[in-house]
Amino acid sequence: LRTCPLHWPLLFRVKPFQITTMLHVWIDAATQIFYSLGAGFGVLIAFASYNKFDNNCYRDALLTSTINCVTSFISGFAIFSILGYMAHEHKVKIEDVATEGAGLVFILYPEAISTLSGSTFWAVVFFIMLLTLGIDSSMGGMEAVITGLADDFQILKQHRKLFTFGVSFGTFLLALFCITNGGIYVLTLLDTFAAGTSILFAVLMEAIGVSWFYGVDRFSEDIQQMMGFKPGLYWRLCWKFVSPAFLLFVVIVSIINFKPLTYDDYTFPLWANRIGWGIALSSMILVPAYIIYKFMNVRGTFKERLAYCITPENEHQLVAQGNVRQFKWIPLQVCGSLFLPA
Repeated sequence: LRTCPLHWPLLFRVKPFQITTMLHVWIDAATQIFYSLGAGFGVLIAFASYNKFDNNCYRDALLTSTINCVTSFISGFAIFSILGYMAHEHKVKIEDVATEGAGLVFILYPEAISTLSGSTFWAVVFFIMLLTLGIDSSMGGMEAVITGLADDFQILKQHRKLFTFGVSFGTFLLALFCITNGGIYVLTLLDTFAAGTSILFAVLMEAIGVSWFYGVDRFSEDIQQMMGFKPGLYWRLCWKFVSPAFLLFVVIVSIINFKPLTYDDYTFPLWANRIGWGIALSSMILVPAYIIYKFMNVRGTFKERLAYCITPENEHQLVAQGNVRQFKWIPLQVCGSLFLPA
């Protein structure tokens, strides 16, 4: 209430029909959802590997998503309260004080806190929160890398503590670039390219791999084996059609609508944008590159090689015998699937 005097900043006027036409808003929203949930970064998979086999991941997914949405909603109240308060103090429109990224956290918020009663206490609490949030996010991101590599390479698993120290110290050295005089530009470059289109593309590949290549039915049977019940038709349709289609749309739009990177009044040079796309492609290119490599190294006709590459390894002998399942389109049934074996 202290930050909302004489007006309602939370009712900041937005034209919803204009928002729906702003495609970059949907792209930013999708990226933020994946970033806040940790989807596509390998964090959830790494953490889930420590669960019991029969852990109710369905309940965990619903609970985590709900808490994330509620937290984001409450955070929106807090942010727009601060923005409205600062706009009222400076006698300007709210869009004139609205900012994002580091400016919001390290400039606008501290300035607003300095005007509150007991400002020192609130400043200490605020920056402790930022510190713990940063440590928590770093631990999750590094755990995905450490767990994945340690599971594949036994020598790293045997020296996990030393490996963890090496990863932590290496990321610390890389982060030093972000605290130089031009660090804000490095941070903006990494924030835009390292976790933007690339993370959406990674999730798209995961969705296609699980839903189409591994198979929704096989995936649902695995869940039933773990938890005792099979996901409903709604989830199977979302996994197989809705999610891949939406992600593909967002990825294409984000690439088509790309604009040269800027920070305030500074426009990044062409070579900086090329470096950024190089960073983004360094993770995006791996899946298509391996697909091409695998396809080119398999013998047979085009159809045989394609069937072999999109078939799980434990069914490769069926491909070798020529027993390849074909699929055809049939009308949707209440208790069936959109795609059934011929």
